[in-house]
Amino acid sequence: MKRLAIKVLAALVLIQFIPYGRNHTNPPAGQEPRWDRPETQALARRACFDCHSNETRWPWYSHVAPASWLVQNDVDGARALLNFTEWQRPQRRAGDAPKVVAERDMPPWDYLLMHPRARLSDAERQVLSHGLAASLAGPDKQPAPPSGDPGKPR
Repeated sequence: MKRLAIKVLAALVLIQFIPYGRNHTNPPAGQEPRWDRPETQALARRACFDCHSNETRWPWYSHVAPASWLVQNDVDGARALLNFTEWQRPQRRAGDAPKVVAERDMPPWDYLLMHPRARLSDAERQVLSHGLAASLAGPDKQPAPPSGDPGKPR
């Protein structure tokens, strides 16, 4: 048992020298979407920006392999699909954002384990989903408000 523990510890030390997973850069933030309202932007920042922006906050465990590999891979993949701070470039999955938020696919459960602040109540999820639909569709495709009189201005 002692030999196994020494081997595991040695492996954990050695994997720290693998260079992947430490490129914790935040490229300069560019243009954001034209948010339909400040609440949508605030909810998106709280629940989405750590992976889907160039404003990632890199937690302590993102510097320790093998967690660093997973975090780097998740952020790289998320930014490639949808990046709220590079709106001047085409966004491959922008149209999916309202649906994946509404269906509880985002934020993912494993992210929420370490980031409880990103949890959304049912009401916040509805507001964010609707707000993303309104913000990402553009001014000519604004959906109806989630509740209240649809004829009332926001």
